[in-house]
Order: sequence, then structure tokens, then C-alpha cells
Amino acid sequence: MKKKFFNAKIYRNAAATEIIVENGKISQIGTNLPKCEEEIDLKGKLIMPPYVDPHLHLDYVYTLSELGQEGAGSGTLFEAIELWPKFKETLTVDSVKKLALKGIKDEVSQGVQHIRTHIDVTDPNFTALKAMLEMKEDLKHIVDIQIVAFPQQGMYTYKGGLELVEEALKMGADIVGGIPHYEPAREFGEKSVHDIVKLALKYDKLIDVHCDETDDTHSRFVELLNALVLMEDYGTRTTASHTCSFGSADDSYAFRMLDLFQKSKMNFISCPTENAYLQGRQDTYPKRRGLTRVKEFIEYGINVAFAQDSINDPWYPMGNGNMMNILDNGIHLAQIMSAKDVESNFDLITYNGARCLNIQDTYGLEVGKAANFIVLNESTVYEAIRKRVDVLASVRDGEYLFKRKEVEYDVKLGL
Repeated sequence: MKKKFFNAKIYRNAAATEIIVENGKISQIGTNLPKCEEEIDLKGKLIMPPYVDPHLHLDYVYTLSELGQEGAGSGTLFEAIELWPKFKETLTVDSVKKLALKGIKDEVSQGVQHIRTHIDVTDPNFTALKAMLEMKEDLKHIVDIQIVAFPQQGMYTYKGGLELVEEALKMGADIVGGIPHYEPAREFGEKSVHDIVKLALKYDKLIDVHCDETDDTHSRFVELLNALVLMEDYGTRTTASHTCSFGSADDSYAFRMLDLFQKSKMNFISCPTENAYLQGRQDTYPKRRGLTRVKEFIEYGINVAFAQDSINDPWYPMGNGNMMNILDNGIHLAQIMSAKDVESNFDLITYNGARCLNIQDTYGLEVGKAANFIVLNESTVYEAIRKRVDVLASVRDGEYLFKRKEVEYDVKLGL
């Protein structure tokens, strides 16, 4: 059965107002399209592809409140990592699935349909990985989940770390992860980056590295990662997450690296709320805010996306899966709110994230692609961002995942 959504404002396609869906796919986009058996009036609302959260930790969500333990009192990344094993030893497959589902509901109910989750594999039992592999399959009709084999405690802080990552890839993880700045020595961090790339090439996997999530300007593992994937022509399949220290680097180094990032076509992810909270903890003033060079990446045509990262875990006590909140914080911190900037700001939580996930060939509002989109409670990009509007509906394969009413008042303000 054909279905037509009409009277819409379509992001990145100002000339079109209608979409026809057939068998879950977009068959036509335009204006004055043929009549269909079912026609849905979108009442002039803005529609766009679903939000993408390209960096989340679903095995950590709600562990802070649900497990009744305290997070990092210092508010630092490294204290939270030290605390995590106490949380991890209490986890079961069922408890991971229960809390992860809560986090997924948070995100999907606010317009997300694509999640990349880092799963801690520094566990010989692979408790969290087993849970997430099951959930990925069980929920595929609602949300697409990619799994990163992530060694939270590092590959070389103990014996056997590298082997755990490799085993996770054999079990079905989609992406090779790492955390070189947490390794106990620079040489070990560099070795981990080499091993990450080797594993990706060996198993034909994507790469997503927690890279330089520190204020230490001497932490430059992103330089090595970029060089290796440039050599292997693997940049488009690689993502460097966080890269906080690059935001603190001196300009002569930074602009040299921007040229090299252009050549490799490596992707970047910034987590504005989380890193604004975690970074700068050793600073008095000036105080660094943990943001990588988002504005410069955009100016250089380097792909960069925003992500939630955490929801109520030892690293970050807040978070609710609302990507509009992440976008709002990010564009403030990155100072990208000119009229020209605003036109494409939504790319940071949609199309750019899709490129990080390497799903750009199937993602987006184009003929032949899956009829996946969200409906925002505004008609223009500027007003949607300014008002931080809600998602009124999420459509997947042409069917509603959810649909809600606009806010109604029992007593209206008399102005």
C-alpha cells in the first residue's frame, strides 16, 4: 500500500513538501505527487532523518542511580575509570539488558534510530557484550545498534587485554575500540593504536577510538591514528572520539594536523556535555572546557558529529538521551550559531553521525532509501534549534514508532 506524507518542510530539500512511501521505502519526493490510499498531513512541520547518537555507553547507563554507588567525587575521567570495576562486578546479562533498555527508550522516544555503543570487553566473561549482542538483534525493528569492542581499562594495563578485544570481534562486535591515553605508558598507548588498526584490517571492522580524552596537550595519539589510517586508506571507516587535547593544542600544530585530517578523511565525534563536565578539572582559570576544534573541522570539511556519551553513570550523573540538548550545548561551546551555521547545525546529530557509522548509503531522505524520519514541532530549522523543540513523531519503514500531541494547556497564559 502506498502512503503519502504531505504538507511537510523537508530538511535539506526546500523545494519538496511531500513523500510517498511504498513497502517501507521512499518511492517519491516532491510536490503535487499522486494521491495515495493513505494520506497523512504533517501540518507544515519540519521533518528530517532520525537522530544519530554515534557515541554512547549502553552498558553503563543508569548504573549510578540503579546500583546505588557514588560516582567520581573529583569529577575526573580517570577517577571514574578506577571506580568502574566495582560497578562491573555486580553486572549480569539481565541487569545490563534492563538498564540498557531504559537508556534506549530514552533515546528512541526522542527521535534516535541509530546508536553506536561502546561496550566494555575487559571482562573474561563478556557479560555486557553478550547482553548487547542479544539486544541488537531483538530491537533491530526499532533501532539500529552498532557495538564497539572497547577495552575500558586499556589493552596493556594488565595481561590479555588485546586478546579480549580480538575475542569480542570474533563474537560479533562491529568496531574496534581503544583508549590509548589511559595506557600506563606512551609506548603502550602507541602500541594499542597500531594493534587497533591491525585488528580492523584483519577482521574488516570499523574503528572508533577514545582518543586523547584529556587536557594534556602532550597526548597526541590522534596523530598516530590518523597517520596509520591515511597509509591504509582507512580514514572514512575510522572515527576519533573526544580528542579533547586537540582543543588545547597550539595553533601551529593544530593547523598542520587539520591538513592531514583532510587527507585521511577520518571522522571525529565530540561529546559536548560530558567533556565540558569532565575536562578542565585541574585548571583554575582559564578553564578548559573539553571541546575539540569543532568549528575548524567544519570549516575544513572534516566530518564531525555530536554525541550523548553517558546517561547517569560514574562518569556523568546527568544525561537523558535528548540529542537536541546535546546540539544546543555543542553549538554554544563551539560558537557556531551564525545564520549560515544554523542552516546545517542539524547535520551534527543526523548526517554527520551517519557518516561516522558508515551508513550514509542507506541513511537520509532520498528515493530508494528506507522511510525513516522524525517530525519536529516547528516549521523552520532556526526556530526548531532556538526553541529546542520536541520530536512529535518518529517514523521507521513508513510506520510510526511513536506519535505525540503538541503541548496543550489547561489554563493558557493571558498574554
